[in-house]
Amino acid sequence: MFKFIHAADIHLDSPLYKLDSYEGAPVDEIRQATRRAFKNLVQTAIDEHVDFIIIAGDLYDGDWKDFNTGLYLVSQTGKLREAGISVYITYGNHDAASRITRALRLPDNVHIFPSNEPATFSIHNLHIAIHGMSFAVPAIKEDLSRLYPSPIPGYFNIGVLHTSLSGREGHEPYAPSTLAGLRQKGYDYWALGHVHTKEILCADPPILFPGNIQGRHIREAGPKGCMLVSVDDKGSVDLEFKPLDVTRWAMLNVDSKGAETGYDIIDLFREQLENLLNENPGMPLVVRVIIEGETPAHQEVLSNPEKWNNEIRAAALDTSREMVWVEKIQIRMRAPLSGQNLRERGEAMGELLKLFDELAADPDLLHCLSDELIDLDKKIPKEIKEGPDGIRINDVKWLKELLEQARPMLIQRLMQKKEDLK
Repeated sequence: MFKFIHAADIHLDSPLYKLDSYEGAPVDEIRQATRRAFKNLVQTAIDEHVDFIIIAGDLYDGDWKDFNTGLYLVSQTGKLREAGISVYITYGNHDAASRITRALRLPDNVHIFPSNEPATFSIHNLHIAIHGMSFAVPAIKEDLSRLYPSPIPGYFNIGVLHTSLSGREGHEPYAPSTLAGLRQKGYDYWALGHVHTKEILCADPPILFPGNIQGRHIREAGPKGCMLVSVDDKGSVDLEFKPLDVTRWAMLNVDSKGAETGYDIIDLFREQLENLLNENPGMPLVVRVIIEGETPAHQEVLSNPEKWNNEIRAAALDTSREMVWVEKIQIRMRAPLSGQNLRERGEAMGELLKLFDELAADPDLLHCLSDELIDLDKKIPKEIKEGPDGIRINDVKWLKELLEQARPMLIQRLMQKKEDLK
């Protein structure tokens, strides 16, 4: 029997995604988060008495700003050497051989797969063969798995591959491969990396992404960590996910239905936040709050959004004892509008709401809207398009979300304008 850890996408010393531009953001905690998560990885390996660790790409986040990144890695892998734990690493697109210009000699328990061709590291006393290949350049467009060698008979064969597989939303299509192609290779386990969401693609043989070990923005929400893999004497595999993150991102959707006042919404938010804290005991949270649904409190909140945004932030601090920082608040509420309401507000308002509903429900119309905005997209500065919250006019899902946010604000302004004209 033996045990190993499958991890990927460490992104050691990853930069902040503009988090430092937000007042009150836990900048220092997030800046050190990837290091602290990696420290948790090392400690978990020691506590679980694993035989080795596999890191399936993107150990780094590109070139180092200085040697401190490498020094930290040397110190942590040195602890693993003292515990008799080897580390096997493939370089991915973020740490391709052509990108890393600084390097330090790592302890002799660390083994890096070459980038010119696949290689095999064998652990003979355990009858294990680990096959892998690093990225030579950031953008690999060929299926590297086709180059991997045949399995070694009588050994437990592990393939280590940084890949988009057949494509994953939000991830560049690097080293594309297929599930069928990986299975045909005849390996006993495929340790994949590149996709930051944990996903078990196949149970027999196990083929999976463990996800990254620390979320860095709201699109990397939820628990992050590694996979602890136990293999018995018959070759049967047991998988156990081990959280490693030290700060967790979360989406908090608050349904405002039934709320009569703004403070009713705050009470609903408190209740939802308490549930979230109970689900993540002791974990500092960075939360995006989305207030949605039909409510009579709609007009009260939108008439003074600054006040209610700060009421939500204050409630978060009070409820969580400063364990929660609210990253962003999105108001998607709308006033209850019956057919009679629409007639009272005029045909124009009814037509506007009908148009919003049609756009949200029809992908073809959203594509048309995207096409109409191409000229505007060309004028938008590049930095505004970058990051997880960047403007993505050519993304219909992003456009749909934007329409959901714009609808209540537009209706509120039109209704207020109508009142002012009376």
